[in-house]
Amino acid sequence: MKPSAESTTPSSWIKSFVEEHGGSAGTVHKRDGEGEVLKLWASVNIPPKVQELTATIGKGKGMAGLAWERGKPVQTCNLQTDTSGDVRPGAKSVGAKAAVAIPIYQDQEFWGVVGIAFSHERELADSVLQSLTEAAHAVVDL
Repeated sequence: MKPSAESTTPSSWIKSFVEEHGGSAGTVHKRDGEGEVLKLWASVNIPPKVQELTATIGKGKGMAGLAWERGKPVQTCNLQTDTSGDVRPGAKSVGAKAAVAIPIYQDQEFWGVVGIAFSHERELADSVLQSLTEAAHAVVDL
């Protein structure tokens, strides 16, 4: 039985989200008020150095910042070999391959970004992205 939203912490939520979707690591970055930065709110299996580097993310920076700027998920099939410029160098130390950063909205206002990484290389189909996006929106109820 899943805990109710009232008893769920951001850390337990991201852990459950990652496990339920077959991921190996994940983050929740929440918008800092009306500002132009995201603050790391919760993470699972993210190395301390990466947590430090991603504690604050500006709009348009890294996958989370780009998901915010573009208003749609930003993904890579392999964090280790990505050459798109969307992935920051520190992301490689997570030790994952495929990853996606999903922008979250509450009442049509930008709320934050949920990220999930997978241990294997893969391209996420539109149906998978849709499913992840729908599930990720539950974070706003915490």
